[in-house]
Amino acid sequence: MIPLSDRLAKQVAGLPRSGIRDFFDLVVGRDDVISLGVGEPDFTAPWNIREAAIFALEKGRTTYTANLGLLALRRAIAGYVKKQFEVAYSPETEILVTVGVSEALDLAFRALLNPGDEVIYHEPCYVSYSPSIVLAHGVPVPITTKVEDHFALLASDVAARITPRTKILMLNFPTNPTGGIQPRVELEKLAKLAIEHDLIVITDEIYSELLYGGDGGMELPEHTSIASLPGMKERTILLHGFSKAFAMTGFRLGYACAPPVLTEAMMKIHQYSMLCASIMSQYAAIEALEGGMDAVESMRQSYARRRNLMLQGFARMGLPCFPPGGAFYMFPDVRQFGLSSKEFAMRLLEEEDVAVVPGSAFGPAGEGFVRCCYATAIDKLEIALERIENFVNRLK
Repeated sequence: MIPLSDRLAKQVAGLPRSGIRDFFDLVVGRDDVISLGVGEPDFTAPWNIREAAIFALEKGRTTYTANLGLLALRRAIAGYVKKQFEVAYSPETEILVTVGVSEALDLAFRALLNPGDEVIYHEPCYVSYSPSIVLAHGVPVPITTKVEDHFALLASDVAARITPRTKILMLNFPTNPTGGIQPRVELEKLAKLAIEHDLIVITDEIYSELLYGGDGGMELPEHTSIASLPGMKERTILLHGFSKAFAMTGFRLGYACAPPVLTEAMMKIHQYSMLCASIMSQYAAIEALEGGMDAVESMRQSYARRRNLMLQGFARMGLPCFPPGGAFYMFPDVRQFGLSSKEFAMRLLEEEDVAVVPGSAFGPAGEGFVRCCYATAIDKLEIALERIENFVNRLK
């Protein structure tokens, strides 16, 4: 019998395990560990959102929905996206509700990529981007972003990597794991490149509500969606969802906004693989969009205080760290210690019971850094900082 390992699809056999989940698995069941690993809000979804899901269940709303999602939700999404991103989408033909943003990303790649098509994206980046491209038979083309550029993606770097096989430019701002945001002037240059080279743009803006800036963390930087720039809506797939800003990770709900031809293509894959998102989650999402923004702002302000606490702590211990403009991650530089990012993270876990994620989990460009998620209670963050400082002082 041929070994089962030899029966696997080539694009699956070569996939690495998620570096985030590897560290998450190490701390499961260990109460002594403070985890700054998995990027999940420590808040419970606001009560009015949970109540909407409960009410939907009590009313017997346990059926399938349309493949595109509840029309009422798509209408709510259209209103929210128009206000948040200044782009108008038709609820009937340009919005698809998905099982998280991860499914939306997978659908977009599978709908667009033929074998050998290239996708340009920026690193360090979320762990699923390169594997998702490979699973869709595309070719990942990573571009390194640098701390000295505030982890922004430079259009000049993109221009140098475009080839006749380039089909998609993938963006994620604010960025996981760095918290970097994209200046509008650079975004306009990227839009010009996309138009000149007839590229499709996929933009993952799941952290767009979580912005910070200034010493107090309250002066918000500008977030611009590339879909809102002239000539870009017709070539852009805008991905967004409810997990991060609304603390609804377990509801597994996202959405894609795109021109009708692309929405239809993604929907065809969605209907054969997933059919539809959970109807209870969809009713909860309607409530989130219509009555959840006060809670989002309250959570954002709490994250801002935690962000500042972490920045002050890293500065005190002499650990260089880029001040993130969005999301809820710190990406401190640990290169001074002569350890790989994985060695640093493993020793920190073993010696001080603090879990962080090696920067290498987010691509080779992340080597020399570690990701610390500050969506954790302040009292735990204070203890974690003390432990990290003890560890850093011993390394020095």
